[in-house]
Amino acid sequence: MSDERKNKSNKRSIAGALAAIYSVKRTEPWFGFVLLIVIYLVSTVFTVRTSVAEGVFEIGRAMIPKAALTGVISTISNMCLIILVVLYRDIGFCSAMGILATQVPFICVNIFILHSFTSIPGLFTNLLTMIACILIYTNQRKAIAYQQRIVEQAVTDVLTGLPNRFAGREYFSGLIKTGTKFVYVATDINNFKSINDTMGYEVGNKILIEIANRWRDLADSGRTGTYNLVAHVSGDEFGISIQEYRNEEDILKTIQAYKAELERKITIDDYDYYVTASFGYAEYPDDTTVLEDLIAKASLTLHDAKRKYSESVIVRYTDALLESEKTLKVERKIREALESDCVFFHLQPQYNINHKLRGFEALARMKDTDGSFISPMDFIPVAEETGLVDRVDMRVFHRAAKFLEDAVKKGRTDITISVNISVKHLLKNNFLEDIKSVLETYAISPSQLEIEITESVMVESVERAKAVIEEVKGLGIQVAIDDFGTGYSSLSYLHNFPANLLKIDKSFIDAMSEGKSSQKYVESIISIGHVLGLEVISEGVESEEQLEILKRIGCDLIQGYIWGRPLPPDEAEKLL
Repeated sequence: MSDERKNKSNKRSIAGALAAIYSVKRTEPWFGFVLLIVIYLVSTVFTVRTSVAEGVFEIGRAMIPKAALTGVISTISNMCLIILVVLYRDIGFCSAMGILATQVPFICVNIFILHSFTSIPGLFTNLLTMIACILIYTNQRKAIAYQQRIVEQAVTDVLTGLPNRFAGREYFSGLIKTGTKFVYVATDINNFKSINDTMGYEVGNKILIEIANRWRDLADSGRTGTYNLVAHVSGDEFGISIQEYRNEEDILKTIQAYKAELERKITIDDYDYYVTASFGYAEYPDDTTVLEDLIAKASLTLHDAKRKYSESVIVRYTDALLESEKTLKVERKIREALESDCVFFHLQPQYNINHKLRGFEALARMKDTDGSFISPMDFIPVAEETGLVDRVDMRVFHRAAKFLEDAVKKGRTDITISVNISVKHLLKNNFLEDIKSVLETYAISPSQLEIEITESVMVESVERAKAVIEEVKGLGIQVAIDDFGTGYSSLSYLHNFPANLLKIDKSFIDAMSEGKSSQKYVESIISIGHVLGLEVISEGVESEEQLEILKRIGCDLIQGYIWGRPLPPDEAEKLL
C-alpha cells in the first residue's frame, strides 16, 4: 500500500477520528506572523542606526544620547521573536532561532575582526534570547503534550478504547456543521444484564471489549463499503455512524455486517457466549437536523423495537413513533422536575356522609421548568412506564407526611392522609424500606396514613402484593383499593385482600344519572364492600343528585368537587 493510501486509511480509521477529536488545535492568523517579522526587521535596522548615531535629544530638561535608544529598540526586536515562539510554536521557533543564529556570525566578525566591542552586548542579548526561546518552546511542548493526553482520556472510553459518548457527539456535531449526510444507529446488547448477573461483571467487561474490537476492526477495514465510526455510549450501549452510502440498501447492508460480527461465537475463559443486539437508526437530515433529536429518535426506535420483538432486529425511525417520542419528552420533564424540586402535591378533602372532614387524598402535581403545569394524565403513565413512579410516589409521600406532622402539632389527630402508590412501586423489593423511612422521619401515627393501590395489583401479582400489604398493615397503616370496578379482580381476591377502604371509580358515579341500572351497580359495589367489612368512598361526586343517591344507597364517604376541589397545602391548612 502506498504512503498516500496509508495516510488516507489512518485518517478514516476510528483511531484517526479520535485523534482528530482530541488533537489540540490552535491556529493563529498568518498576517500576525508577517507583522512580527516586519516589526523585527524594522527595529533591527533602527538598532544598527542608533548604535552609531551621534548627538542628543532632550526629554524635559534631560539630555539623552541618541545611542541610548539602541537597547530599547533591540529589546523590541527580541520580544518580536519571543512572541513568534509563543504564538506560532514550531514554525515560530524555527524562524526565531534561524534569525538569531544568522546574526551571531556577523556580530562575531564585528567583535573579533573589526574590533567593534560595542557589539558585545548584542551578542549576549542574542544568546540570552535564544536560551529564552528554547526554554519557552520546550515547556510549551510539554504543556501541549500533557493537555493532549488529558483531552485524549476525556474522549476515549476507558474499557473499550472506542470513542466515548462525548467524543461521539463531538464527531456527529462536526458532520452536522459541515452538512454531511449520515445515519446514526443506536444499539444495545440483548439480555446483557443476565450475563453480568450470572457470570459476573469481569466476564461482561471482557465481552464488551471483544465486541468493541470486532466492530473497530470492521469499521477500519472498510468491508461494509461505507465509512463508519463506532462509539461506546454507556454500559452495553453503542452508537454507530454510517456515511458515504448510496441508498437504504447500503445502510441495511452495513448494519447487517455489524450484526453478523456481533453474533459470531465469543469465547471467554473457555466458555462460549452467543450475543445478539437490536438496532434502531435515524438519518440526518431527512429525519431531523438537530443532533439531540437524531440520537433521541434512533434510541426511541431501538427501545420500541426491543419492546415489540424478542429477537434481534433492525428498525428505522418513522413518524409513527411520534407518540413514543412524546413519552420520551415527558420522561425528560419528569427527571428535570425531580432534580429541580418541581414535583409537589395538592390535597383533596374527603368527608363522611354527614359532611365531617375525614382527611385528604394527596395528589401528585408537577411543573415544567418554565413554570407551566403538566397534567397528571400525562406524567403519571409515563412515570410508571419509565420506572420513575417510585421517586414521584415518595416525593409526594414525604411532603404529605410533613403536612400531617404539622397538623398533628396543631392538635388535629383525627385526620387521615391518603397517598397513591403505584403497583410497580409496591412490588419493588425496597418498598417497605421506603415506607418505614417515612415513619422514622416524621412524628406521626401510622394509623393516620393510608396508601391507595389500584385493584390491578390483584391481577399482576396477588400473592406478592398480599404479603407486602399485610406487612404495611402490620406497621399500622391503612390500605385503600382505588378505582374499584375498572379492573379484572375477582371477589375471591378481594375477600382475602387486607384492605380497609374501597374507592368507587368516578366513571360509575357519572353514570348513575343515566338510569336505575347504573345506580344498582354502584349500590352492589357498596354492599360488597360492607359485606367484606370495608368502608366505601365514592370519588368524583360533583352534583347534588349524585350526593342524594349515594346517601340513599348507603355510601360511607364522599370525595369530589361538590364538597372540595384539590387544594394547595396552605389552603388545606386553612380548611383544617
